[in-house]
Amino acid sequence: MSQNHALITGGAGFIGSHLAEHLLAAGWRVTAVDDLSTGSIANLRSVEGRPGFRLYVSSAGDEALLRALAADAHVVFHLAAVVGVKKVMESAIQTIEKNLHTTETVLKVANLFRLRTVVASTSEVYGANPRESFREDDDSIIGTSRHRRWSYAASKLLDEFHAFAYFYSTSLPVTVVRLFNTIGPRQVGHYGMVVPTFVGQALAGRPITVYGDGRQRRCFTFVKDVVRCLAELAARPATVGQVYNIGSDQEITIMDLARKVKAMTGSPSEVVLQSYQEVFGENFVDMERRKPDVSKLRAAIGYAPDTRLEAMLQTVIDELKPRG
Repeated sequence: MSQNHALITGGAGFIGSHLAEHLLAAGWRVTAVDDLSTGSIANLRSVEGRPGFRLYVSSAGDEALLRALAADAHVVFHLAAVVGVKKVMESAIQTIEKNLHTTETVLKVANLFRLRTVVASTSEVYGANPRESFREDDDSIIGTSRHRRWSYAASKLLDEFHAFAYFYSTSLPVTVVRLFNTIGPRQVGHYGMVVPTFVGQALAGRPITVYGDGRQRRCFTFVKDVVRCLAELAARPATVGQVYNIGSDQEITIMDLARKVKAMTGSPSEVVLQSYQEVFGENFVDMERRKPDVSKLRAAIGYAPDTRLEAMLQTVIDELKPRG
């Protein structure tokens, strides 16, 4: 294991930087590629200058660079993507083109070198499926193409199809993971991420703004649990050709999340409602629930994310509080 070399696309991002830390601590060499469109070099301060770590500031869609970096790699973790509801709504063209092109390039290069490949997808691919909790073989129900909201889900679903096309056609050793609302230190609220947004508003004494009626339910997953799962899945040959949910099954309404953040920060902020239309324009749709069934993940690696929500929130509060 100490000789393993991981290539991480999106390696300066929120999840990618934590994965780099996790693998380096386990004795891996790590090469990160990130164009810094949403990632940040500051995310990598803890690993900067460490033996065995390299960062290349470039697009993961640069095939020539990726070929050079993949030549001596053993595993590629493909995390690079356009993320965040706000960014997706504002940049639908970039969302589709960048996500599809980058994944196409990563899979092509991974296949050239026969690399163990882990492709990060999202709970969004379940779309408007009304199930109480989602299993990996549940249908994706994507809404009308006139709603920009679905462009991200559709692009990530096509990424999955592309990954499995390589698996079935060339036996590329690929695993797909669907992430459910990952949170923790280094996540920013610029692109619509709810937890750092709520914490930032609470610490600043501004209104904590809940979109819609606040009754939508979500399960939040600690980033350190996520990267542990990514590494474990990559290490197991039996997970090749499979898709896994990675998420917590602790469910909370967004209104209750806002109230919990207010209480934990001791904030005087008022919790207020704002319509989706005011923020995202007409024809925005949201899902009532996003709860994963993680029995397949637990059976595969003997573990599923288990950090309590209060502990996760405290790490975000502790990070943001010194900044005011």
